[in-house]
Amino acid sequence: MTERELFDSYNKDVYRTCYYMLRNAQDAEDLCHDVFVTVFRQDWRRVEHIRAWILRITMNHCLNLLKKNQTKQKKQNQVQLFHEQTTGSVKSVDTIVMEKAVTEEWEELLNQLPDKLMAVITLRYIGELSIKEIAEILKIPVGTVKSRSNKALKILRKKLEHNHNYWLKGESRYGTH
Repeated sequence: MTERELFDSYNKDVYRTCYYMLRNAQDAEDLCHDVFVTVFRQDWRRVEHIRAWILRITMNHCLNLLKKNQTKQKKQNQVQLFHEQTTGSVKSVDTIVMEKAVTEEWEELLNQLPDKLMAVITLRYIGELSIKEIAEILKIPVGTVKSRSNKALKILRKKLEHNHNYWLKGESRYGTH
């Protein structure tokens, strides 16, 4: 496999992971470039599980950048554009508005999670990786991945229930229920 073939095989996975961790298209592109510079400087031809190894490098780069910046910026317009580009279909205005509202709510909820929990959730549900692959990428035990995933899902569930109850209270207050 040549470097070009390696890049073509994994650049979408790397970019998607960077994008969902950083919430910024330009930072994701820059970090994607940095990841492949790092990969090509290593003896990557001898790596047995190349995808997991590349995504581990990707996650480390993302976590390092998040630690360095410490302030997370919301870029929901870019997320919406990315979502629209990936769906590639024509939708009604109502559907777009509803999807944008749901996307914004999930973005806000994910941004409230600690970085360690967000990393696990991002890799599991957006990167569609197995628990074992996540453990390899983050260099943590499988049990830790499971507990972080469970904790993050409990936090998200609690926040969603709170938001839903708040919305329902407002609805009954104004007699629209």
